[in-house]
Amino acid sequence: MLYTEIPAQRPVTPLLDNIDYPKQLRQLARSQLKQVADELRQYILYAAGQSGGHFGANLGVIELTVALHYCFNTPDDRLVWDVGHQAYPHKVLTGRREQITSIRAKNGLAAFPARDESPYDTFGVGHSSTAISAALGMALARQYQQCPCDVVAVVGDGAMTAGMAFEAMNDAVAHQADMIVVLNDNDMSISCSTGGFAQHLAALWQQGHSVEIDAEGQAYVASHPAWSYNSRLHQAATDAADNLFQAIGFDYFGPFDGHDLDHLIQVFQALKKRRGPRLVHIYTTKGKGFAPAESDQIKYHAIAKIPVNATAASMPTTPSKSIPKYSDVFGQWLCDQAEQDHRLMAITPAMCEGSGMVQYAKDYPTRFFDVAIAEQHAVTLAAGMACEGLKPVVAIYSTFLQRGYDQLIHDVALQNLDVTFAIDRAGLVGEDGPTHAGAYDYAYLRTVPNMIIMAPKDENECRQMLHTAYLYPGPAAVRYPRGQGLGVAVDEKLKVLELAKAETVAEFNAQHDERISILAFGSRVAVAVQAAEQLATQLDVAVSVINMRFIKPLDQQIILDCVDQTNLFVTVEEHAVMAGAGSAVNEFMVQANILKPMVNIGLPDQFLAQASHEEMLADCGLDAIGIQQTVAATWIKVMQTV
Repeated sequence: MLYTEIPAQRPVTPLLDNIDYPKQLRQLARSQLKQVADELRQYILYAAGQSGGHFGANLGVIELTVALHYCFNTPDDRLVWDVGHQAYPHKVLTGRREQITSIRAKNGLAAFPARDESPYDTFGVGHSSTAISAALGMALARQYQQCPCDVVAVVGDGAMTAGMAFEAMNDAVAHQADMIVVLNDNDMSISCSTGGFAQHLAALWQQGHSVEIDAEGQAYVASHPAWSYNSRLHQAATDAADNLFQAIGFDYFGPFDGHDLDHLIQVFQALKKRRGPRLVHIYTTKGKGFAPAESDQIKYHAIAKIPVNATAASMPTTPSKSIPKYSDVFGQWLCDQAEQDHRLMAITPAMCEGSGMVQYAKDYPTRFFDVAIAEQHAVTLAAGMACEGLKPVVAIYSTFLQRGYDQLIHDVALQNLDVTFAIDRAGLVGEDGPTHAGAYDYAYLRTVPNMIIMAPKDENECRQMLHTAYLYPGPAAVRYPRGQGLGVAVDEKLKVLELAKAETVAEFNAQHDERISILAFGSRVAVAVQAAEQLATQLDVAVSVINMRFIKPLDQQIILDCVDQTNLFVTVEEHAVMAGAGSAVNEFMVQANILKPMVNIGLPDQFLAQASHEEMLADCGLDAIGIQQTVAATWIKVMQTV
């Protein structure tokens, strides 16, 4: 069925309500499975409206999820989902039906498969392109333990653009591993799929036939003259033998309609009779069954909660546009900087929309490079451009830059190349949880020679820092948080900030002899000012707040200037305390033989479960109240030792 609204009331799902675990699904007659799939689609529509979260990918794998759990003896057979954007139906069928509306909320279900949540979640995911490697490891381990089972990895065409997926496939062939890879091809990642691999998949669909498998597990070629494929690429196929998967040694089957439940079941049951590395190529529609999502797959990649008092919602809710997001600030700066300098080239690993680059891509198509999900390549591509005198800007999320760390060190920093890194989603990211948190970039960047690192206190400073980083003749990074700024006015004029120069942004009770100096970094400057005002009154002490701006190089002089007047130093950052910006301050003070009481406030040494951004900050003591409480308690101890 095709739906046009997200239901505000729980739909009637009599068959689904009796499926607590896949063994109950497997007890149903095959004739009942289409009803199960339809009920599951309705329930996912309802649940996503209640919780928000990933949307289109989940609707696209309804039939596939039912078929996999029906055909394979999960959890004894291993099922590995890549990325996990599409795992909501899997969670519903594996004991979490009534908890699915809590997904992404504090104390609720994780946004992605998580091993500590269910034995059916065989591997924790969140980043793309890991499933084939993990599944291969499981298959080889079970073989070694002489306890073989079926192992299935479900991978999207977007995730297949990462080199890691092909590294794993190459190794699987070397071992002739008993495993199945399901390639869920919907011509999308978050944006539309791009590149030579996407063209190859389009070619396979245009061939007009598929590699089928009979009930005995034997392969044969079937003609499908009516095949149609809506890829943007429309590259005609040449010969059936021109198949990348077969060429590297996988048994290839498909392409199949991923919404034909009966056919999928026939295929999987037959494939279980074969051995070795097998790949099943299916085509699905992202957002299948919900008309608005089918027509706008990028917009419906994820949705917000529907309004509490609404009876239905056919469009995802959007945040207020009165205050720009940091990604919007970056996108506007990118266009403005490109207008001034024809050498600017912008690179993104499949994050055009999320990074705010849509307008730039339209205005400067020959200077825009979406390299698909290939972070390592994105960084070294920028290095190559810089070698030829261009000025590349790599727009990337903090959590995904981790995947290109060797390239950042070896290919960019070691050669001191002029590459600007615009690092979005730095700090906590709320409902997406620990897989997407940008908690470690200060640590992994500041240890690298030649790097400079900046963090803005607001959206205007973000714009000026991006300009400063761009003009710096070497590797430079600006890291900024997810979501909206503070609402400050953004100066259209581009200004260069003085390197390693901090600023004092607030002073309270300046006349007092005792003083607390708060060195705040990035997103924590504004709340540090709020905390400082309260501390000055509560403790009857002078409190100053310094916006440090630069993590590397650190403004050492401003620290030296306030040493004599300071009784307690405080550092505040939305980053792991260990090896973070506060640690950089500690290191300098030790080197300078400065012995002063110090407290570092930041993220604890643990992975933090999902919650709202505000809840997570409060739990970590990084909101104004938490900072005030920590500093006040430390101040009392300091005064007791005087």
